Amino acid sequence: MPPHTVARVEKKKLPLDDEMQFIRSWIEKPLSTGAVMPSGKVLARTMARYVDPHLNGPVIELGPGTGPVTEALVRRGIDPKRLILVEFNPDFCRLLRKRYPAATVVQGDAYRLRHLIESKLEQPAAAIVSSLPLLTKPLRSRLRLMADVVGLMQPKAPFIQFTYGLVPPIPKTLSSISAEASNLIWLNLPPARVWVYRGR
Repeated sequence: MPPHTVARVEKKKLPLDDEMQFIRSWIEKPLSTGAVMPSGKVLARTMARYVDPHLNGPVIELGPGTGPVTEALVRRGIDPKRLILVEFNPDFCRLLRKRYPAATVVQGDAYRLRHLIESKLEQPAAAIVSSLPLLTKPLRSRLRLMADVVGLMQPKAPFIQFTYGLVPPIPKTLSSISAEASNLIWLNLPPARVWVYRGR
């Protein structure tokens, strides 16, 4: 088989490999992985669309998994050098370092975000994009994460979070933040919605 054909075959196999890794990780630790499959391309593009590539500062991604949203951010125009990827799963961290060698990959618990990355930030973040399974956590943990997020970002910068749930992952009634939601993304499996929060 010619070399260029082999390359095409290997490239086509990649999403299936990612799906198998996700399934295996979800079976082993369902609450920390949060999803059976990686985010679909439409969902990933929707999340990336809320990030302004011209705004200075790092872009932090929480729970990137195998990197579908990371890829959408790069396609959006975010230089990989600006990316800080916070991932709990060490296998996914190794994969992310291989795929995005210019990015900063931090292995650890994103619910301790300030402790994990504050020393790595030279300026406030331009955006934080999250695929964490927030609704599996108590409200207190979610609110603590939200406080960390607001403290690490530029004023009015977006915290972008997707959810499969029918309710917002962070309550809309908080006086310190504004919230907006995308339409339901039916093409994702399962259907999902993107929430965007900003500090007031």
